[in-house]
Formats: sequence, C-alpha cells, structure tokens
Amino acid sequence: MFINTVLQEITFKIVYYGPGLSGKTANLIYIFNHINPSLRSEMITLSTKEDRTLFFDFMQLDMAPIKGKKPRFNLYTTPGQIQYGSSRKVVLNGADGVVFVADSQRDRLDDNLSSMAELEEALIENGATLADFPWILQYNKRDLANIYRVKQLQNLLNICNVPYFESVAPKGAGVFHTLRGIINDVVAHAQKRQLRDIACA
Repeated sequence: MFINTVLQEITFKIVYYGPGLSGKTANLIYIFNHINPSLRSEMITLSTKEDRTLFFDFMQLDMAPIKGKKPRFNLYTTPGQIQYGSSRKVVLNGADGVVFVADSQRDRLDDNLSSMAELEEALIENGATLADFPWILQYNKRDLANIYRVKQLQNLLNICNVPYFESVAPKGAGVFHTLRGIINDVVAHAQKRQLRDIACA
C-alpha cells in the first residue's frame, strides 16, 4: 500500500498468482480490454520464453475514498512456470492481496497444490500467511470437460475458507466478479489495519 499525499491517492497492489497456464494472463487481458480506457494505464508486458508477466494500473472511481484518498489498484500477474520462482517472489513483494487462479482440470491438481504451497512460503518470508492475508480463489476453465466439481475444489484447495469464484477467463465469465471480490477484501483489510493503528496510538 502506497499513499500519495500530493495526488490524494492510495495505491494497492493486487497479484494474480497460480500455476502456469491457469489463466492469470487471460484475466488481465480481459479486464484491460473491457474497462474504460480513461480509468487505466497502458498494459506493460515482460515476456519470458514460455509465459508472460503483465501488469497495469487503473483508477477505481466508484469506490468511497479511504481517509479522503482515492483508491488506485495496480494489477500484476506472475509467471507460472517452475523456473521463474524467483521472479514470482519479486512480483509478490509488497502485494496487498492475491487472486489465486486455480486450473479446474483434474490433471492440474498437483500444479495447483505446489503453487499454493509456494505462495504460502513466499508470504511467510514477507511476514504474512494465507491465514491472515487478503486472498481469494478463482476456479478457472469451468467450460472444459475433465474438471473437478466446485465442491471438490473447495475441499482440496480452499484451506482458509476464503471467497471463491468460478470463471472462464478468456470469455470474461467471472472475471469482474473476481476482481470486485479481491478489491473488497483488500480495502476491508486496509480499513481494519487503520482501525488497529488508531487503537494502538
């Protein structure tokens, strides 16, 4: 979280995390292409051989100010391939919230579990855990045939009982529901933290 007193803005960093090819990039591309251009910057792409890391920011103008400041959200993805673990840690550093994009296909369960374990390790290095950090689940690729039922995915992946959303990211199904979900969580967490700071002052 970064507070700009000159512009009266408060900036939050949201990271889309998950295994390679789970649909992180598809989420950001859909958001970018379907949001008012006046509310967002250009998208920046850092290319890797097998994957892409994207990030851009936009103003969320229909939310109430936080302590008199307009909220701004920077959205990032992380490269999902195994060899980019160090890059994922760099992108995750300073994040205020995470969308874990899980691949609903049955043959991707191990990849989902490994990625979630890595996320927990990275959060611990930054002084947090999945139990006390704002994150939500997105069960992507719900249009495919060989997928787990949502109830099964809940039992397998939703270890902290966080909000979850079903999606078909390239078609936009569930994409903005997911985005609103993580924004609400991040803002609520920031407001609780401010109340704690006031109480301890």
